[in-house]
Amino acid sequence: MTAFALQAQPTDAASWLELARRAEAAGFDTLQAADHPGSCAAPHVALAAAAAVTSRIRLGAYVANAGIREPLLLATDVATLDVVSGGRAFLGLGAGHTPAEWRAVGLERPDVAGRVDRCLGVADAVRKLLAGETVTADTPHLRLSDARLDKPRPVQDRIPLLLGTANTRMLRWAGTHADVVGLTGFGRTLADGHQHDARWRLDQIDRQVEAVRSGTGSPALESLVQVVEITDDAEAVAAPHAEEIGMSVSDLLEVPFVLIGAVAEIRSAIVRHEKRWGITRYAVRTPAFEAVEAINATSDPR
Repeated sequence: MTAFALQAQPTDAASWLELARRAEAAGFDTLQAADHPGSCAAPHVALAAAAAVTSRIRLGAYVANAGIREPLLLATDVATLDVVSGGRAFLGLGAGHTPAEWRAVGLERPDVAGRVDRCLGVADAVRKLLAGETVTADTPHLRLSDARLDKPRPVQDRIPLLLGTANTRMLRWAGTHADVVGLTGFGRTLADGHQHDARWRLDQIDRQVEAVRSGTGSPALESLVQVVEITDDAEAVAAPHAEEIGMSVSDLLEVPFVLIGAVAEIRSAIVRHEKRWGITRYAVRTPAFEAVEAINATSDPR
């Protein structure tokens, strides 16, 4: 069954709480909040507020920046969210990509290998802390000394882990350790520190999924969708995006990072994504809310 996650940010209390209520009523599986310190709200604070007005929807960061978040503080945030939501939190992590976020806390952004080392170290440490273990680490990218999370203890016996990435080493690790792998489609970070090259070619997606499946686990696959548009002329809407990325329109309409077309066409594409890659989850942003409602309102073509 296809599940949708909504990634959103609060601008004021009333609209944020109403959005959380609407997302749950509309059937969204998850409410997610981004983590870009200095340019968006603190994700776990925002999600704790959303927990107070919802009862079913899962809650977590998409994704916390492991490069600048300390494991014990992050574990405390996630455990607190799990307590106040009655057991609906998940741990969402990524390696981070924006140089300004490192500089703002007095650090220089490591190279790709360093960011991956740090992220996987943080993921392992936070999982152990949430499980009640005492954690010590001493590596070039991560140091902890007898860290332990005695209080608060999570409601869930095991907090689910979502790892968001397109990096091969992280995908392989996630294939064994994660519950959900967020396929971002992100390639090299561009000069502005925010935008990315796209890893959207069909063969690139094949390789990303193969990396996940090389692990010993069976995580769900979630695609981070950049464009959602219901239209009777999918080719016309897709054309400028295809030109920007350097893909054919037909190939672009096959990738799981866009959902463009009539509702029936989008539902058919979702079925193809599951058959080819095993993708069953989609993370979308607030402008796609009504489109997802329309997609969910139709019957599954299978």
